[in-house]
Amino acid sequence: MKIKQVRAVEVNIPRTPPKSESRRPNWNTHARRALPINKYPEFPRLHGQMPGANTSAEVWVQVVAEDGTWGLGQCSFGEPTAALIDYHFGPLLEGRDCMALEYLNDLMWRSTQRFGAGGLATVAQSGVDLALWDLKGKLLGQPVYSLIGGPCRDKALIYVTSDDLDWSLELGFKHFKVSNPAHYDEGIDGINIVEEKIANAREMVGTSAELMYNPVMSFNVEFAVRLADRLRPYGLRWFEEPLIPTDLEGHIELKKAINWIPLATGEDHHGRWTFRQLVEHRAVDVLQPDMKWCGGLSEALKIYTIGEAAGIITIPHAAAASPWGQHFAISMPESPMAEFWMGSDPGIPLDEVCPIPGMPMPKDGYVKPSDAPGFGMEIKEEWIAPWDHTTAMKARGLA
Repeated sequence: MKIKQVRAVEVNIPRTPPKSESRRPNWNTHARRALPINKYPEFPRLHGQMPGANTSAEVWVQVVAEDGTWGLGQCSFGEPTAALIDYHFGPLLEGRDCMALEYLNDLMWRSTQRFGAGGLATVAQSGVDLALWDLKGKLLGQPVYSLIGGPCRDKALIYVTSDDLDWSLELGFKHFKVSNPAHYDEGIDGINIVEEKIANAREMVGTSAELMYNPVMSFNVEFAVRLADRLRPYGLRWFEEPLIPTDLEGHIELKKAINWIPLATGEDHHGRWTFRQLVEHRAVDVLQPDMKWCGGLSEALKIYTIGEAAGIITIPHAAAASPWGQHFAISMPESPMAEFWMGSDPGIPLDEVCPIPGMPMPKDGYVKPSDAPGFGMEIKEEWIAPWDHTTAMKARGLA
């Protein structure tokens, strides 16, 4: 079966307001956050408002086979990735065998070497790859988890990422991750702020729950070592992405300097080669590729295999909050938990804020993916529209 069309699209899913009332605005509306650019105080500290941090400009990808069957995938960062999909990857893949996923991914990777694989090109490739898997599952009448090895567990255990810990506990989640309020430029004041937050979180969730903490690239090695020492008493399950992904030497140094908190990283590492370097140097304990950014499900499976061979677990970024991540989580033996990133208001049940029709939502700290063909998304064709490049350009005053 040949590929007829690859295109960036918008999916306009009709939204029904939740029936339940919000108790308060969720943590993303007010929690102080940090990313690398927050070294400079001119930039805001709220989720999604820092330059380069807005992943809400989601780009859907539709791959259509010659018989009219279509699959959908998703990636991030708006117009730049949409342009790569429509003007680079689409012409490259159209007319080729839609079942030859390894070949198609190798073509995409090799075609981007001159202008830079590993950044936005890999993000765009992720959306195409996920759409190809969805299409393959539909053509074969199988859920994607059956195509990648079949289930190894009945349901996936979840940890929730949210600072609304009271609501997370009420929903039945058993393990928790909290955000980071400090940048390394804040020195001892930042360390004190973080310790207070982690101490309060540990007191709230208790000693029987796993508690994780995510600095999101906002530290250097010196600050990370000092903070890790301060956080010893709180029994963190892992210390997540403290350094920028290009600082391989820093990751190596940090892993040698602290042995009381496991190190996790990977959501901003793109492609299996960056993960191979981390594993070769034993600079990481938990691999965390993001399937919308790392190269797609195909690349995440390769990253998993690299880790598995070294005895290192893979827990993809935000997996339980996506159809593709749920299928990965149910299939991979060395992926013991899945992350559910929660951005909805306390008081509103999760099934009232499901972002993708057909995607199961967590219940009592577990999730089981759809067994419908492909990723099981229930998206109607009339909701799909071509990505509007002109509108994106006009918004920047460029057209």
